[in-house]
Amino acid sequence: MSATEPLPVNDQTPEFQDEILLLHQGLLAERKWISSIYFYDTEGSRLFERITEQPEYYLTRTELEIMRRRGDEIASTIGREAMVIEPGSGAGEKVGLLLRMLRRPVAYVPVEISRNHLEASARVLAREFPAVEVLPVWADFTRPLDLPQPLRPPARRVVYFPGSTLGNFEPEGAVSLLRNFATMLGAGGTVLIGVDLAKNAPVLEAAYNDAAGVTAAFNRNMLTHLNRRFDANFDLMGFEHLAFYNEAEGRIEMHLRSLRDQIVDIAGARVNFVSGETIHTESSYKYTDARFAALVARAGFRLEKTWKDPAGLFSIRYLILEPGYEITV
Repeated sequence: MSATEPLPVNDQTPEFQDEILLLHQGLLAERKWISSIYFYDTEGSRLFERITEQPEYYLTRTELEIMRRRGDEIASTIGREAMVIEPGSGAGEKVGLLLRMLRRPVAYVPVEISRNHLEASARVLAREFPAVEVLPVWADFTRPLDLPQPLRPPARRVVYFPGSTLGNFEPEGAVSLLRNFATMLGAGGTVLIGVDLAKNAPVLEAAYNDAAGVTAAFNRNMLTHLNRRFDANFDLMGFEHLAFYNEAEGRIEMHLRSLRDQIVDIAGARVNFVSGETIHTESSYKYTDARFAALVARAGFRLEKTWKDPAGLFSIRYLILEPGYEITV
């Protein structure tokens, strides 16, 4: 295959009608919500990469710092000839660093809902790592997946889930997602995961309300995506970005707040908003060590190792699927 030839993409995207049903379920609820997968069209993916560059957003640079400082130990822990699966792969910056650290990795499976982003990053990584078989999957990673099989059998499968994405799931959803990973991995499977840590509210709230307004643009871009995909008529100027720390729940919440009474038509439904009403677009849970260990144990994993930055802002954890665990999703 030439460097310019497109990589074959394994299409496992959800059925359109299923998306509509879930969308109506959220927007017609008493407390409105939308799945965060609609952040990630091409523009949303670009905006998220800009968020990671903002000075207030400590998560990405701190996670990369940990990987660079502890890379040899992380690579030794994972071992040789691994197959790396990355749900929500994005631009691929972090996994590029991981693949450079690992000893003779066999294959890389990026799983991404934004096809343009998936194809672009897969091409870049295939060029940089010609000895690694790149097998992109176009899918919603929260649903069960059939993993493509590499030509060379790996010694171990490892799910790489950086960036504190697990924190975007409610606790029960996080357990279900980890059980889904267990199904993909099978016996001996492992997870390398980024986990944001509990800390003072001002630090957290600044990270989701950057002065440049990039996170606000990212949040509102979800409405542009919905307008295009579902022939909706959201008025972007009729909603504003809202992000705050919910101390009782231990999470950052992101919302879109309606600036007036209005009606939105979307995929055959009429949605009424009163002024000040919000759509909950994302949660981001922040974990203590004890809370995270209890969560992963419920999904059948054992917390094997933890790496943190010196300031204790962020962590990378290594999980092992417990032997004999009965996998149910």
